[in-house]
Amino acid sequence: MSPRRSYDQYCSTARALDAVGDRWTLLIVRELLAGPRRYTDLHADLPGVSTDVLASRLKEMERDGLTTRRRLPPPGAVYVYELTSRGQELLPVIQALGSWGAPALAERRATDAVRAHWFALPLLRSLQGEGLVEVHLDEGLFHLWLGAQDGPVYGDGPAPGEPEARLTLDAETCTDLGRGALTFHQAVAAGRVEVSGDGTLAKVLRGE
Repeated sequence: MSPRRSYDQYCSTARALDAVGDRWTLLIVRELLAGPRRYTDLHADLPGVSTDVLASRLKEMERDGLTTRRRLPPPGAVYVYELTSRGQELLPVIQALGSWGAPALAERRATDAVRAHWFALPLLRSLQGEGLVEVHLDEGLFHLWLGAQDGPVYGDGPAPGEPEARLTLDAETCTDLGRGALTFHQAVAAGRVEVSGDGTLAKVLRGE
């Protein structure tokens, strides 16, 4: 591993950038906010990153106390990477960056890769309540844990177990919600989001 680079400034912003300012680091955090991930899964969901760079960033993040690596018990018996509590504290940083960058998503470029779960954190900013929500997009499924205090805040694919609400919407609506162009209840009223479920959370999300 190369020696740690530093801005050598006695400033909290500079110290933070010493740890997370390298290219790809915060996107790795974005992926690990979904919980433990295998190296191969991380590489698949970070299109454009080389294997050398990904391996280097993961080692640096482990050295800086942002991630840990552990071996799953049989029959999995593979290594996974996950955020430490220090790494989990980057959620509001990722959310703030996503909010700041949302206006740049007005138009999707032909070269842009997309994964359904990349809409999870922007959508999370616009939802209230607590519980498990499954989200259906044309691009795929993901799920959210609203009000989670620790552990994963979202996950790729169907919800593990019965969700308390299911949302059906499109990527454009997710983007508009993420950049504050409309509120979630406005999107529901306009028919751009369908909320299904009979529990308390579904009713809260429908504004009942």
